[in-house]
Amino acid sequence: MDDLIRALPNLLRAAGDAEEVAEAAAMVAWRRVAGEALRGQAVPFRLHRKLLVVAVPDTAWQKQLEQISGQLIFRLNSLLGQALVTYIEFRVDPATVRAERARIGQFDFDRAAHERRALHNSRQLADAAGAIQDEDLRRRFLLAAGSYIDAQQKSK
Repeated sequence: MDDLIRALPNLLRAAGDAEEVAEAAAMVAWRRVAGEALRGQAVPFRLHRKLLVVAVPDTAWQKQLEQISGQLIFRLNSLLGQALVTYIEFRVDPATVRAERARIGQFDFDRAAHERRALHNSRQLADAAGAIQDEDLRRRFLLAAGSYIDAQQKSK
């Protein structure tokens, strides 16, 4: 996936004015920029004339994301290597958000919750995870640790 992310600027240049390629690149870049924390809460679904439309579940998410939209735009365009997005419109569209959650599956949300609990419950665990350079291995380590901690808490 990292190779694809690094290739986005070159792909966009090679595609010229192909709107479909620009939209696909913006969607990939959004997922990287937004990260796991926003994956099930903010779903990009259209890029039109440099306006990225992102579905959110409610007005609380809409207001929060509008406050950091400038940062998100900067990060998106930096990743894309050009000013592909000049504005993000956060639309309250719970149906689109629910559909995306169903598409990616509950597993991803469970994994993120396990990671947060694992980090919260053990500072030593966070230090150990921080020493793991490989992002996928670090994520798996935290998932396993989070599952173990959850099991221990449930048995109490």
